[in-house]
Amino acid sequence: MNFSEMPYERPDLEDLKQQTARLTEKLKGAQSYAEARELFLQKDELDKHTSTLSSLASIRHSIDTRDEYYDGEVKFWNAALPELQEYGQAWTMALLESPYRQDFAAEYGDLMFINAEIDLKTFSPEIVPQLQRENDLTQEYEKLLASAQIPFEGKTYTISQMSPFKNDPDDARRLSAWKAEGQWYKDNQDKLDGLYDELVHLRDEMGRKLGYDGYTELGYYRMGRNCYTKEDVEKFRVAVQKYLVPVADEIYREQAKRLGKEYPMSFADNALEFRSGNPRPFGTPDEILAQGKKFYDELSPETSAFFGTMLENGLMDVLSTEGKEGGGYCTSIPDYGVPFIFANFNGTQHDVEVVTHEAGHAFAYYVNRDRVPMSTCWPGMEACEVHSMSMEFLSWPWSEGFFGEDTRKFHYSHLASALTFIPYGTMVDHFQHLVFEKPEMTPAERHGVWKDLLGIYMPWMKLDGEIPFYADGEGWQRQHHIYSFPFYYIDYCLAQTVSLEFWAMMQKELRESAASGAGNESGAADARTADAKCPIPNTWARYMAYTTQGGSCTFTELLKNAGLESPFDEACLRGVCAEAKQWLENYDLSGIA
Repeated sequence: MNFSEMPYERPDLEDLKQQTARLTEKLKGAQSYAEARELFLQKDELDKHTSTLSSLASIRHSIDTRDEYYDGEVKFWNAALPELQEYGQAWTMALLESPYRQDFAAEYGDLMFINAEIDLKTFSPEIVPQLQRENDLTQEYEKLLASAQIPFEGKTYTISQMSPFKNDPDDARRLSAWKAEGQWYKDNQDKLDGLYDELVHLRDEMGRKLGYDGYTELGYYRMGRNCYTKEDVEKFRVAVQKYLVPVADEIYREQAKRLGKEYPMSFADNALEFRSGNPRPFGTPDEILAQGKKFYDELSPETSAFFGTMLENGLMDVLSTEGKEGGGYCTSIPDYGVPFIFANFNGTQHDVEVVTHEAGHAFAYYVNRDRVPMSTCWPGMEACEVHSMSMEFLSWPWSEGFFGEDTRKFHYSHLASALTFIPYGTMVDHFQHLVFEKPEMTPAERHGVWKDLLGIYMPWMKLDGEIPFYADGEGWQRQHHIYSFPFYYIDYCLAQTVSLEFWAMMQKELRESAASGAGNESGAADARTADAKCPIPNTWARYMAYTTQGGSCTFTELLKNAGLESPFDEACLRGVCAEAKQWLENYDLSGIA
């Protein structure tokens, strides 16, 4: 069914509650596993339908935040979901206490029970008002950013539409764009500070009401972390500072030389990788999607069927329009067994990354859409990001169709950006830990913490006040996850580390293929065999071995089962940094200004 034809009607909240309550009571009284299993399947169908309606409302609201009807529906769900959580928790407790638990585990795996026990630690009816308020505040933040009208060169633009100007090769124009965007945030500073301050205190209150020493422990449980701890993340941070920050620092030093700038550079100058301009896709949005189809058609039969479904059923909304929520995401519509991709094309290489990154998420759901229970269609957040970030790299053999003469630029930029992102993402996580350790900090003190962390994780940024919003340590307020999804951001860093493992695998396979006469010397742009079959079958097989597990295992188990190293092993980060550093140092940038 086409997305536009999928019906939406607000459900009867009391009926949803009573359906769940009835199923819970019946489960408690089940006289056989067969009876309990049938109730389990009915509950899963109810969850799928509830999730479908919630997703449809959320997607349509994010496409146009000015739509009053769906704005009202999102507000309904903001209030309804915390109330439903109480009934869901009662079901979970009944399932955990069921005499047929071992039978369920034998058929559906024990992970759902491990996750259920974690989920019980995240909720009490006592915090329903706080959860509802949290939803309202995050919606208010997203709407504020979506409403941005930034004056620039006689016109007004949304935040997403400003991106091309912030990468403009002209130094004065690029700096002016950064200042214009920063001024919008400055003009809304009180609102941004107020929203986050309330969110911090609200989350701290929820943690304490549930018996924790603040929010951090609750935050980890809410993220469903089932195989690593705060201490593991702290060790990863140390490895990032030890291995990645020096590599990223060298990347920016080389960039300063290319641009003829003094190191360290301003935020605006760090945004320009090449004097001739950053790599850009050469096609229209339709042409980018067409090349995406070619990529997925040639990568594998499974990806071909998947992307065809996305195109045929209108399951992507990618153009940047007024009133549209910023950023991009992938979600699922369980009743129809399909994913949905939301994005904001803006004429930068980000547009291509949407077709690969978000589609990586979407493909993972597509191949696992029939799993039962519904919760096992997706693994944990960090595991999900491996799907997307690795898919970005797997598209390299098809890059010329996206970037044309900018292909060489793109390959260098993509790898360099992956490496320089991890320190930033780790800093985002470190910042949040410090904030929730001291929730009483003032907004000014939080900005000071961010500015201090910039010196540790991003020493290539010149904090000279040229662009006040960024130089004053306020740039974190652009990061949606800090407001809306606390403690999510480290997941990207862990996943990016794993994606670099796939990148290294792919490079080795392409080199071997080239050496045998099947590819070309570059090992990237045109390494396809004559009959256009997948040029990286071994790397793709490893990717599928990881992806087809869905959410059946924990993150570290998924990696082990697919023969991948864990990013919590220091050797993993040390190894991928060494390989990537060597590749960048030997990469031919001749003829590229």
